[in-house]
Amino acid sequence: MMTDPIADLLTRIRNACRARQERVTLPHSRTKEAIARLLCEEGYLRDLEVTGDGPKRSIVVHIRYGDGGAPVLTGIRRVSRPGLRRYSASGDAPRVRGGLGVSVLSTPLGVLPDREARRRNVGGEVLCEVW
Repeated sequence: MMTDPIADLLTRIRNACRARQERVTLPHSRTKEAIARLLCEEGYLRDLEVTGDGPKRSIVVHIRYGDGGAPVLTGIRRVSRPGLRRYSASGDAPRVRGGLGVSVLSTPLGVLPDREARRRNVGGEVLCEVW
């Protein structure tokens, strides 16, 4: 049994980047899929595909690398965790590295990046920071 599946997602992506792997396979959940899709849209991951059927579904994430072979995703950190939840008000969504990174928030409108949450004036739980 896993106590923090989002931390597992982030750790698998971080380890795949450090090991220079092309892709990583993860167990599926809607929240993990939403976070991975957001990272693809923000340009940190190359591609995402959902494979399998029913309870055996999995997410295959393709890691994106730059011209020199270095991963585009240089850092990823879990902010809110099961033992200490972190929430942000609508206008106070945290900025990562002076706006160079992205905070991922779980809001009533779904999983959103910090810029979109500020624009839509919605707050929520700060899941992770990516740079």
